[in-house]
Amino acid sequence: MEPSEIARLQLYLRTKFNSPSLSVRRRPNKADSAEVYMGDEFLGVIFRDDEDGEVSYDFNMAILEMDLPDRAD
Repeated sequence: MEPSEIARLQLYLRTKFNSPSLSVRRRPNKADSAEVYMGDEFLGVIFRDDEDGEVSYDFNMAILEMDLPDRAD
């Protein structure tokens, strides 16, 4: 992804999630995706899809069960 595209995605996600500490960073040796961080914590990967001239993005975030808070029954 180009730096301008990464900057646009970062601005969108910061606004959407109301989180100025969120950042989108270029991935080494990968042109079709970028990494998403909250501060220094890795959250997931955004993949760029350019099909039939229309661009879309897929944000993939894995959540480990051990990271979830205890149930509040």
